[in-house]
Amino acid sequence: MTNRYGVILAAGQGTRMKSKLYKVLHPVCGKPMVQHVVDQLSTLSLQKLVTIVGHGAEKVKAQIGDKSEYALQEEQLGTAHAVMQAANHLANEKGITLVVCGDTPLITAETMEALLAQHERVGAKASILTAVAADPTGYGRIVRNAEGHVERIVEHKDATEEERTITEINTGTYCFDNEALFEALSNVSNDNVQGEYYLPDVIEILKNKGEIVTAFQTDSFEETLGVNDRYALSQAEKLMKQRINKKHMINGVTIIDPDNTYISTDSIIGSDTVIHPGTVIIGDVAIGSDCEIGPNSEIQNCKIGDRTVIRHSVAHDSSIGNDVAIGPFAHIRPASQISDKVKVGNFVELKKAVFGEGSKASHLSYIGDAEVGTNVNIGCGSITVNYDGKNKFLTKIEDNAFIGCNSNLVAPVTVGKGAYVAAGSTITNEVPNDALAIARARQVNKENYVERLNQKKNS
Repeated sequence: MTNRYGVILAAGQGTRMKSKLYKVLHPVCGKPMVQHVVDQLSTLSLQKLVTIVGHGAEKVKAQIGDKSEYALQEEQLGTAHAVMQAANHLANEKGITLVVCGDTPLITAETMEALLAQHERVGAKASILTAVAADPTGYGRIVRNAEGHVERIVEHKDATEEERTITEINTGTYCFDNEALFEALSNVSNDNVQGEYYLPDVIEILKNKGEIVTAFQTDSFEETLGVNDRYALSQAEKLMKQRINKKHMINGVTIIDPDNTYISTDSIIGSDTVIHPGTVIIGDVAIGSDCEIGPNSEIQNCKIGDRTVIRHSVAHDSSIGNDVAIGPFAHIRPASQISDKVKVGNFVELKKAVFGEGSKASHLSYIGDAEVGTNVNIGCGSITVNYDGKNKFLTKIEDNAFIGCNSNLVAPVTVGKGAYVAAGSTITNEVPNDALAIARARQVNKENYVERLNQKKNS
């Protein structure tokens, strides 16, 4: 099999984004644009991937990590100049090099594979990914010869009236015979208005040498969208969202309102799960079958079992079991572990809490830095008092315990198995198994107090 290499052009500053954030790091459906490109390329069995970085280089490297090698384009002098920076990595290699822009988050591995396959099949030295544009204004036009090979690329400003009627456009994605590419790059001139070295000039150089240049036309113009400003970013977000939601619906997930449901590319959702409007699923999320999520819920980096219901709630960086009921208006904060058949009711907040099977906190409670056993009932308004102003401490509530309403458990403290805590108690010491803890002032009734109070007011 022919060796394959990849080059990602990711050195542009992206001034039209008008942002402090480096252009290719702007997210689409929760993932930076350049990461979408890397993830697609990583499925193509490349021997080497080189990312050309410039502005924000260290941040791009931090995002992509060891999935790529890197070359620095210190001064942005055009696309051909950018590819030249990969010479130390690729110039002596034999094979095919795919060149892709880091601001094309919608491009798919399937399309790039089809481009590579056609390139090999016809024995081309260069192949161009093209698309048909409803409005090709501003795009370079693909002029083909009688055999269907590319004769030349004509920029819009240089095209004749006849050439401007051509709707097949250059998308900016190419593959080249690697040796021919770097030989041609050494002959690219910057004799143009911008004084830059342009990659399409390689096509002309190869054509003048009598080499075959071909094009593969993708059926999806949207897939080739390059993001240069916030409007294009919003279009990419919309198209990616539609792609993701369609995939899940085809796999058996019910999405009530796809236009108002936002799911990350890395999410996994089981069949017969229902996603209600206003739901936002971010990052690495796995949701089981027969669940009900939303409306108006945010799930981030969570693993959720089967038949679990989450309504009007937020859950981050946590594990949630089977047959769990969460919400409405609950907040599951990071590092929480919720076992099967647990209920976390309205206005309950968990933080770094472990809940055993069948336990309940039905309403208006804060349970932080806690280990809760099985079949525990935590009454309304109960709090684990975990912070003394400097340090956090652990509360343990063991199996079958019952915590009465409006109780404060001042950590570090343990409530033993089967123990009861009376409503309104502030617990500062261990409660033994099967004991009843009462920690509140004795009730005092003052007879006829209101009558005496009224007399005093009227005097």
